[in-house]
Amino acid sequence: MNQPTRPRRATCAACLRAQSACICAWVRPLASPVELLILQHPLEVANAKNSARLLHLCVTGSVLAVGEAFDADALAALLHAGGRTPLLLYPEAADAPVPAAAALPPAARLRLVVLDATWRKSRKMLHLNPLLRQLPRLALRDMPASHYRIRKAHAPDQLSTLEASAHALGQIERDTARYAALFAAFDGFVGQQAAYLPHPLPPA
Repeated sequence: MNQPTRPRRATCAACLRAQSACICAWVRPLASPVELLILQHPLEVANAKNSARLLHLCVTGSVLAVGEAFDADALAALLHAGGRTPLLLYPEAADAPVPAAAALPPAARLRLVVLDATWRKSRKMLHLNPLLRQLPRLALRDMPASHYRIRKAHAPDQLSTLEASAHALGQIERDTARYAALFAAFDGFVGQQAAYLPHPLPPA
């Protein structure tokens, strides 16, 4: 005897989550002169604790592409669309180009490239995509403690994709306050996700 098919849960067309877990209430639209390109690892797409979708919905004109090994031509088009200079948000490495802040073009000509993945998966994405390894890098320094209390981190300053991107955009423009709305959106999102957990978390 066939088991009855469970009806599919209604899904929000914007945040792609079940309507009962929709995060659109936390979207805070914000324009940035720096264009944002989010390359999301496929394993992060269905992760309820992932912040990249909220980041994408908040930052006007941002692009979110899912993949691990991207087609080289398609990736090049994403990186260099509109003649912008791509800058990879990633820790410095001895063999990676790291431009001095004074050498960067104006914010309106930059594209910040963010890898949304665990550290292990992000390293694999770099390995599989030579175009990403060739990009100049932007490293974050002296970051405050993360508010990402719903996901395990190995150090207090290991940030969510949204937090890291907001700090990076503020660092490029030397105006972190401009992106306060992103941090407010993230705090609301974290609070919503924390409410679903079986054991309450301490406040941020």
